[in-house]
Amino acid sequence: MEIIRSHQNAMVKNYQKLQTSKGRKKAEAYMIEGEHLVEEAIQSNISIQRLVVSEDTIHLYEKWTKSYPTMFVSKEVFEKLSMTQTNQGILAIVPLEKKPLVEVPQGRYLLADAVQDPGNLGTIIRTADAAGFDAVVLGEGCVDLYNDKVVRSMQGSQFHVAIYHENLTDVYVKLKENDIPIAVTALHRDAKDFKWLTGRESVAIVVGNEGNGVRDELIESADHVIHIPMFGQAESLNVAIATGILMYQTRI
Repeated sequence: MEIIRSHQNAMVKNYQKLQTSKGRKKAEAYMIEGEHLVEEAIQSNISIQRLVVSEDTIHLYEKWTKSYPTMFVSKEVFEKLSMTQTNQGILAIVPLEKKPLVEVPQGRYLLADAVQDPGNLGTIIRTADAAGFDAVVLGEGCVDLYNDKVVRSMQGSQFHVAIYHENLTDVYVKLKENDIPIAVTALHRDAKDFKWLTGRESVAIVVGNEGNGVRDELIESADHVIHIPMFGQAESLNVAIATGILMYQTRI
């Protein structure tokens, strides 16, 4: 068993490039780290290009290293590749998935307009998975889906729910063609109470940027404007929290 100990190893240097958006796009791959995420990928039949295992945890992951291409590295080299302060000694290289949104059948959709905080986007996708939404569509200005903080926040939900990168104006056209109502969140005097979403099996919910909300043109083109009432002194909710409330309202 060969254990790579040099930071100058060509494969090590290539995998380090996956820590950047540019490197991920060029390689069309990204890293997932930790036992839970690797297990989620394997159980979801995601193509594992390679496992990277630290020499001090080899005995923990033999169930996988016997079945997938594996690079064994020293603890020091693994720490160079790891994006966490406390690592579990395993990561996997998996392919980026960017598929076009061709059809929009009846169902529940979440559209994100320029959500920029990695933790927020990851939490939104994880909650969409938990709420049984059919797809999440990321519009222009959203943070890189494969940013390590987004990946950690998603906790493997990217393997369970369909995620698309699209121009939201174009998606609006497809939704309207299929009679799927579009409900956008905004602080608008004519906004409906969010309970309008109750029990809706087919709907597209649009949420926006943390500071500026949803763009005006997307608000104006929507079928409905909705809001969540505030009962205390806070002016608004965190976008991930608000999105969770809205998505689960469709399940009541």
